[in-house]
Amino acid sequence: MDNDTYVKPHNMDEFEVQEWLESLDSVLESSGSEVATEILERLRAHATVSGIDLPFTANTPYANTIPARLEPLFPGDQELERRIKSLIRWNALAMVVRANRVEHNIGGHISTFASAATLYEVGFNHFFRARSEQFEGDTIYFQGHAAPGIYARAFLEGRLSPQKLENFRRELKPGGGLSSYPHPWLMPDFWEYPTVSMGLSPLMAIYQARFSRYLENRGMKPVTNAKVWAFLGDGETDEPESLGAITLASREKLDNLIFVVNCNLQRLDGPVRGNGQIIQELESAFRGARWNVIKVLWGTEWDPILERDTEGLLVKRMGELVDGEYQKLVVESGDYVRQHFFGSDPRLLKLVEPLPDEALRRLRLGGHDPRKVYAAYKAAVEHRGGPTVILARTIKGYGLGEAGEGKNVTHQQKKLNEEELRIFRSRFGVPLNDQDCIEVPFYRPAEDSQEIQYLRARREALGGYTPARKVRSKPLVCDHDELFKEFSEGSDGREVSTTMAYVGMLRKMLKDPEIGKLIVPIVPDEARTFGMESLFRTAGIYSSVGQKYEPVDASTLMYYKEATDGQILEEGITEAGSMASFIAAGSAYATHGINTIPFFIYYSMFGFQRIADFIWAAADMRTKGFLLGGTAGRTTLSGEGLQHQDGNSHVLALSVPNLRAYDPAFAYEIAVIIQDGIRRMYKDGEDIFYYITLMNEPYAMPAMPGDVKDGILKGMYRFRASENKKSKLRAQLFGSGSILREALQAQDILEEKYGVAADVWSITSYKALYVDGVEAERWNRLHPGAKQRVPYITKALGDSPGVLVAASDYLKTLPNMVSKWLPRRLASLGTDGFGRSEGRQSLRDFFEVDARSIVLATLHELHQDGKIERSAIDKAIKDLGINPEKPNPVIS
Repeated sequence: MDNDTYVKPHNMDEFEVQEWLESLDSVLESSGSEVATEILERLRAHATVSGIDLPFTANTPYANTIPARLEPLFPGDQELERRIKSLIRWNALAMVVRANRVEHNIGGHISTFASAATLYEVGFNHFFRARSEQFEGDTIYFQGHAAPGIYARAFLEGRLSPQKLENFRRELKPGGGLSSYPHPWLMPDFWEYPTVSMGLSPLMAIYQARFSRYLENRGMKPVTNAKVWAFLGDGETDEPESLGAITLASREKLDNLIFVVNCNLQRLDGPVRGNGQIIQELESAFRGARWNVIKVLWGTEWDPILERDTEGLLVKRMGELVDGEYQKLVVESGDYVRQHFFGSDPRLLKLVEPLPDEALRRLRLGGHDPRKVYAAYKAAVEHRGGPTVILARTIKGYGLGEAGEGKNVTHQQKKLNEEELRIFRSRFGVPLNDQDCIEVPFYRPAEDSQEIQYLRARREALGGYTPARKVRSKPLVCDHDELFKEFSEGSDGREVSTTMAYVGMLRKMLKDPEIGKLIVPIVPDEARTFGMESLFRTAGIYSSVGQKYEPVDASTLMYYKEATDGQILEEGITEAGSMASFIAAGSAYATHGINTIPFFIYYSMFGFQRIADFIWAAADMRTKGFLLGGTAGRTTLSGEGLQHQDGNSHVLALSVPNLRAYDPAFAYEIAVIIQDGIRRMYKDGEDIFYYITLMNEPYAMPAMPGDVKDGILKGMYRFRASENKKSKLRAQLFGSGSILREALQAQDILEEKYGVAADVWSITSYKALYVDGVEAERWNRLHPGAKQRVPYITKALGDSPGVLVAASDYLKTLPNMVSKWLPRRLASLGTDGFGRSEGRQSLRDFFEVDARSIVLATLHELHQDGKIERSAIDKAIKDLGINPEKPNPVIS
């Protein structure tokens, strides 16, 4: 029962209750827990039938899940492991303190690892298996703020030099340094998973565990007992992503997944639940989601006290305190603990009467007790049928004493004074004298010391060192000219959207003998929106249990087909979860040694705007694959309106350094981009990934106009030149995506009505043009004496006279950012502002990116150059039916 709702009946007979408890103990002793559980369930059912309203609770008492009598023997040398752990603690602290002495406020975190050291060390010594050629190893998401402790262990292992530790958070120093947190982009041989953006790693871990099962069920890797471990803080669970997919883990029965929640009861500024109990809250959430929950709350020193408590008063008292009170107990004296914790009942005081105050103050919590942690980990790895979460009670800043142990300021602690350093040194038995201690040196025992030999032996027994990142996949051949050939020939007048063209390519790729099985189509419950239902039957939708029902559309050709070896990941309504699957698939070349190629299609507005943090994590993680922004652009999605119409994503894509972003208009452009992308990522091994926008607007796809592949990939090419070579009025029109067709229409109007000869350019990637221009500028600035480089966009327009007008379905800043490398002034048309529920042509008129607006912008530029009279513009406004007083779309 919940402690805050239970009210003891006034006529309750304690002796009768005690008899019931003794009867249960007798059943446990004689028949075991299974029989006891069955009796309790029958009692509950009988009580319900009898009309007793039993209150619901998903909580168990505030006590260890595994009782002392069921704990396994600790298999290691506990004293030696304590010494190793103490050295790691010291070096982690030294790293941060030294860094902040050299450069004031360089930052770093001591307290997180201080609270979690035992949780990690038990794992490193007994559970975390490394990747090897024979075994894929365990996947471990380390808590980001605990990075100093992981570096400190790698230093003892001989994998990181003292210089690296000296340059913690100063990576640009000679010889290099260490990144603040786990960043595979910065340390590609060490870190595997970026975890410090809170809430992302728990969700990524769930989908990583599920993707491992996906590969096994599809026969792409052997079935193993490899585990996915995710370490997170109790405060981190406030992030909605942390708990957002826990029902998926239980639904998929992911017994290869283990969460370890470091419950130090504190977040950055203060208690996680000062007026409540975060551990009980989390237990309720996870048990309600059908996870196996193991609580590790109290250390071994509590066991004899609990054993003496035959009335259950101590556990009851443990459940009464709120976390704010528990936090205060940590920082107060033993006498305070005696009076304020045990002093609530004389019988409780009697239990601890033999213990001195200092012993009470030092009663360990479960998360700092290797025996308790080992028991929990062993139970977790042996559990079958579902995921496990371990809720471990710890103290934030454990060991820092007056410098911050258990205090609200401890998260920001980066410096210790001389006395605090000596106390820390003495508490953990680090072999340094008082003077050396003040200098906070890094300490590593001799190579032949017991500590180093033991540490190495334990890691050797577990397959090697971790974390360590190694690319184990082999390059693909990528000979796919024939596969993509048909898309260069056009649609022969048949109207198709770029989305339909992409689905056609996907269908062909799935049949390819080399890459077919490697393709991982991912969609968040919008497959029919994107015309992918034809793949249901041929590729199948992945389900770990197959299909236990007959779908309502079983008689149709494109019925909803689920299968254990299905290839499509139909994730439901979750872009975040889908992105986590994309990351798992796009990093499988390193995690599993398999070149899976993810294609994740989604409403483009729900990409960078909604899950940009996951996309950034994917970049950090060197993820490969293709993000497809479907129904993209502000004006191509008829009727949907403000929230769905995307004019932002290509601007937001600029922020991700290793992301190639394209806005193609035609099928052959998409084919060229995808074919080249597969080659670059999976043959050449480039650590890049792609964002391609797709539209649902149907039109005839033209054949590829000659050899324009290079221009498509570099960002622009001349799609259609004017046939009028005599006109003195010239223009260069830039179009992107579906707005390219508006530019083509404007080309015809300009020539037929106004005598302007215009060339039309397809701008496939403003980002590619921008990056190229910036690189050329940088080279020229750094090499003034060398031959100066010319940006591609400048060279492409070298023989192209006339005014310059750009129109896109995105913000005007997109074309404007390349204007500095153009030979002349640029007029930019874009879709700044909120969307509207309307049809395509009305939207393009509203945002002023339609053919008429392009014509008007061209004429205005010609007038600015003195090529035509103003009266010609006035007449054009009237002839084109443009309302000059219409509201400004930017602010309306």
